[in-house]
Amino acid sequence: MTKTSDEQNSVTPSADTLAQAAQAAAKGKGLPPVHLWNPPFCGDLDMRIARDGTWFYQGTPIGRPALVRLFSTILKLEDGKYFLVTPVEKVGITVDDAPFVAVDFRIDGTGQGQEIVFITNVGDEAPAGADHPIRVIRDRDTGEPAPYVMIRDGLEALIDRKSFYRLVELCTHEMHAGAQWFGIWSGGVFFPVIASDELG
Repeated sequence: MTKTSDEQNSVTPSADTLAQAAQAAAKGKGLPPVHLWNPPFCGDLDMRIARDGTWFYQGTPIGRPALVRLFSTILKLEDGKYFLVTPVEKVGITVDDAPFVAVDFRIDGTGQGQEIVFITNVGDEAPAGADHPIRVIRDRDTGEPAPYVMIRDGLEALIDRKSFYRLVELCTHEMHAGAQWFGIWSGGVFFPVIASDELG
């Protein structure tokens, strides 16, 4: 019996097949062009990114940093959902909060002319500014801040606690949207953190 082309191309997605396809698609030092890929949806994969940036596959942490890095390069956000995408398949994964964690940053310059370059848990770097904005969400009940920075293509990093404390030390009071805010400059943009009158 002859198989149809759909049956011949039907492969159950797994971490191994995705890794192989991602490795084959990775050419040069840049990121794969996932924005150009629009393969058929192949279902959800039992893969999860925890809030602390740990990647799990079938409930077990992925212990190989190189493999996590590889998967992170084929991550795509579409309509509020996260997918791993290769030229031939697209699978859904679970992301508890943000897909990345900003674990450190460096500062170039000072004051309003400074640029803060964030470094993620998977090795990406993003200079905060118009293309990589910082935003801070506060928990309605506790007031606890959750700071994020845009890394690429809608994919954000949660700024870890130690980095956020360092950022606060760099914050100043500025007028923003008609009110006084405590926030930070980077890349010529002022990012508000908390209204000045809400500080003790």
